Amino acid sequence: MSHIPLRVPLRDTPHVYGAVTRILHWLMAALILWQFLGMGLRAIYGRQDWLAPFVGSHAPVGAALFVLVILRILWALANRRTRPAHGDGWQGRAAAAGHGLLYLLMLAIPSLGLLRAWGSERGLTLFGAQIFAPKSPPVEWTAALAGALHGELAWLLLAVVAGHVAMVGVHQAMWRDGTLKRMAGRR
Repeated sequence: MSHIPLRVPLRDTPHVYGAVTRILHWLMAALILWQFLGMGLRAIYGRQDWLAPFVGSHAPVGAALFVLVILRILWALANRRTRPAHGDGWQGRAAAAGHGLLYLLMLAIPSLGLLRAWGSERGLTLFGAQIFAPKSPPVEWTAALAGALHGELAWLLLAVVAGHVAMVGVHQAMWRDGTLKRMAGRR
Protein backbone atom coordinates (compact mmCIF):
# COMPACT_ATOMS: atom_id res chain seq x y z
CA MET A 1 0.00 0.00 0.00
CA SER A 2 1.51 3.33 -1.00
CA HIS A 3 1.62 6.23 1.38
CA ILE A 4 -0.37 9.26 0.23
CA PRO A 5 0.67 12.38 2.14
CA LEU A 6 -2.18 14.27 3.75
CA ARG A 7 -2.66 17.73 2.32
CA VAL A 8 -2.82 20.78 4.51
CA PRO A 9 -6.25 22.36 4.13
CA LEU A 10 -6.47 25.87 2.70
CA ARG A 11 -8.44 27.18 5.68
CA ASP A 12 -7.74 26.68 9.37
CA THR A 13 -9.35 23.77 11.20
CA PRO A 14 -9.65 23.13 14.93
CA HIS A 15 -6.63 20.79 14.59
CA VAL A 16 -4.24 22.60 12.22
CA TYR A 17 -3.56 25.99 10.74
CA GLY A 18 -4.35 25.99 7.03
CA ALA A 19 -2.02 26.71 4.15
CA VAL A 20 -2.89 30.42 3.91
CA THR A 21 -2.21 31.00 7.62
CA ARG A 22 1.06 29.08 7.39
CA ILE A 23 2.25 30.96 4.30
CA LEU A 24 1.46 34.31 5.89
CA HIS A 25 3.13 33.28 9.16
CA TRP A 26 6.39 32.06 7.65
CA LEU A 27 6.62 34.84 5.05
CA MET A 28 6.16 37.43 7.78
CA ALA A 29 8.71 35.63 9.97
CA ALA A 30 11.28 35.75 7.15
CA LEU A 31 10.65 39.45 6.46
CA ILE A 32 10.80 40.34 10.16
CA LEU A 33 14.10 38.44 10.42
CA TRP A 34 15.39 40.42 7.39
CA GLN A 35 14.40 43.69 9.07
CA PHE A 36 16.16 42.83 12.31
CA LEU A 37 19.23 41.52 10.54
CA GLY A 38 19.58 44.80 8.65
CA MET A 39 18.89 47.08 11.61
CA GLY A 40 21.09 44.96 13.88
CA LEU A 41 23.98 45.21 11.42
CA ARG A 42 23.39 48.95 11.15
CA ALA A 43 23.40 49.28 14.94
CA ILE A 44 26.72 47.42 15.10
CA TYR A 45 28.51 48.86 12.06
CA GLY A 46 26.79 52.21 11.48
CA ARG A 47 26.09 53.46 7.98
CA GLN A 48 28.29 51.38 5.69
CA ASP A 49 27.98 51.02 1.91
CA TRP A 50 27.81 47.23 2.13
CA LEU A 51 24.67 47.55 4.29
CA ALA A 52 22.72 49.27 1.50
CA PRO A 53 20.73 46.12 0.53
CA PHE A 54 19.54 45.76 4.13
CA VAL A 55 18.97 49.39 5.09
CA GLY A 56 17.72 50.45 1.65
CA SER A 57 15.03 47.77 1.74
CA HIS A 58 13.80 48.67 5.23
CA ALA A 59 10.86 50.86 4.13
CA PRO A 60 9.60 48.62 1.30
CA VAL A 61 9.90 45.49 3.44
CA GLY A 62 8.20 47.29 6.33
CA ALA A 63 5.36 48.35 4.04
CA ALA A 64 5.02 44.79 2.73
CA LEU A 65 4.91 43.53 6.32
CA PHE A 66 2.20 46.06 7.13
CA VAL A 67 0.06 44.79 4.25
CA LEU A 68 0.73 41.16 5.23
CA VAL A 69 -0.23 41.73 8.88
CA ILE A 70 -3.50 43.35 7.79
CA LEU A 71 -4.18 40.39 5.48
CA ARG A 72 -3.28 37.99 8.28
CA ILE A 73 -5.64 39.70 10.71
CA LEU A 74 -8.46 39.62 8.15
CA TRP A 75 -7.74 35.94 7.43
CA ALA A 76 -7.69 35.13 11.17
CA LEU A 77 -11.04 36.87 11.60
CA ALA A 78 -12.49 34.93 8.66
CA ASN A 79 -11.27 31.68 10.29
CA ARG A 80 -11.94 32.63 13.92
CA ARG A 81 -14.51 29.88 14.50
CA THR A 82 -12.35 27.12 13.05
CA ARG A 83 -8.82 27.97 14.22
CA PRO A 84 -6.95 25.80 16.71
CA ALA A 85 -7.67 26.97 20.25
CA HIS A 86 -4.94 28.56 22.35
CA GLY A 87 -5.87 26.22 25.17
CA ASP A 88 -7.61 26.47 28.50
CA GLY A 89 -6.66 28.18 31.74
CA TRP A 90 -3.79 30.56 32.30
CA GLN A 91 -1.71 29.05 29.50
CA GLY A 92 -4.39 29.70 26.91
CA ARG A 93 -4.91 33.24 28.19
CA ALA A 94 -1.13 33.86 28.15
CA ALA A 95 -0.88 32.53 24.58
CA ALA A 96 -3.78 34.72 23.45
CA ALA A 97 -2.23 37.76 25.16
CA GLY A 98 1.18 37.04 23.61
CA HIS A 99 -0.32 36.74 20.14
CA GLY A 100 -2.35 39.91 20.72
CA LEU A 101 0.82 41.77 21.68
CA LEU A 102 2.59 40.46 18.56
CA TYR A 103 -0.22 41.72 16.33
CA LEU A 104 -0.41 45.07 18.13
CA LEU A 105 3.33 45.63 17.68
CA MET A 106 3.26 44.43 14.07
CA LEU A 107 0.58 47.06 13.38
CA ALA A 108 2.03 49.90 15.46
CA ILE A 109 5.64 49.75 14.24
CA PRO A 110 4.99 50.17 10.50
CA SER A 111 2.20 52.66 11.27
CA LEU A 112 4.75 54.83 13.03
CA GLY A 113 7.17 54.44 10.13
CA LEU A 114 4.45 55.50 7.70
CA LEU A 115 3.52 58.46 9.91
CA ARG A 116 7.15 59.58 9.96
CA ALA A 117 7.36 59.26 6.17
CA TRP A 118 4.08 61.17 5.70
CA GLY A 119 5.44 64.16 7.58
CA SER A 120 9.00 64.10 6.25
CA GLU A 121 10.74 66.33 3.76
CA ARG A 122 11.67 63.20 1.79
CA GLY A 123 8.17 61.77 1.40
CA LEU A 124 7.80 58.11 0.58
CA THR A 125 8.10 56.22 -2.68
CA LEU A 126 7.56 52.46 -2.64
CA PHE A 127 8.06 50.15 -5.59
CA GLY A 128 8.23 53.14 -7.92
CA ALA A 129 4.97 54.74 -6.73
CA GLN A 130 4.87 57.91 -4.69
CA ILE A 131 2.90 57.20 -1.53
CA PHE A 132 3.50 60.50 0.28
CA ALA A 133 4.75 63.72 -1.28
CA PRO A 134 7.60 65.51 0.50
CA LYS A 135 6.44 68.08 3.06
CA SER A 136 7.99 71.52 3.19
CA PRO A 137 8.35 72.34 5.95
CA PRO A 138 8.31 68.85 7.48
CA VAL A 139 5.67 68.00 10.08
CA GLU A 140 7.97 67.85 13.08
CA TRP A 141 5.69 66.05 15.52
CA THR A 142 5.54 63.01 13.20
CA ALA A 143 9.31 62.66 13.25
CA ALA A 144 9.39 63.18 17.02
CA LEU A 145 6.70 60.60 17.73
CA ALA A 146 8.03 57.99 15.33
CA GLY A 147 11.61 58.70 16.40
CA ALA A 148 10.63 58.09 20.01
CA LEU A 149 8.71 54.86 19.42
CA HIS A 150 9.38 53.13 16.07
CA GLY A 151 12.78 51.65 16.88
CA GLU A 152 12.09 51.04 20.56
CA LEU A 153 8.86 49.17 19.82
CA ALA A 154 10.73 47.19 17.16
CA TRP A 155 13.24 45.98 19.75
CA LEU A 156 10.31 45.10 22.04
CA LEU A 157 8.88 43.13 19.11
CA LEU A 158 12.18 41.27 18.85
CA ALA A 159 11.93 40.33 22.54
CA VAL A 160 8.31 39.20 22.12
CA VAL A 161 9.24 37.17 19.01
CA ALA A 162 12.08 35.55 21.00
CA GLY A 163 9.55 34.68 23.71
CA HIS A 164 7.21 33.30 21.06
CA VAL A 165 9.97 31.05 19.69
CA ALA A 166 11.00 30.01 23.21
CA MET A 167 7.41 29.03 24.01
CA VAL A 168 7.29 26.89 20.87
CA GLY A 169 10.32 25.10 22.32
CA VAL A 170 8.53 24.65 25.66
CA HIS A 171 5.43 23.31 23.92
CA GLN A 172 7.54 20.94 21.83
CA ALA A 173 10.07 19.70 24.40
CA MET A 174 8.18 19.83 27.69
CA TRP A 175 4.46 19.74 27.02
CA ARG A 176 4.60 17.73 23.76
CA ASP A 177 1.20 19.09 22.75
CA GLY A 178 1.72 19.37 18.98
CA THR A 179 1.79 23.17 18.81
CA LEU A 180 4.69 23.25 16.33
CA LYS A 181 3.09 20.58 14.19
CA ARG A 182 -0.12 22.63 13.90
CA MET A 183 1.85 25.47 12.24
CA ALA A 184 4.78 23.69 10.59
CA GLY A 185 3.95 20.01 10.25
CA ARG A 186 2.18 18.25 7.45
CA ARG A 187 -1.02 17.84 9.32
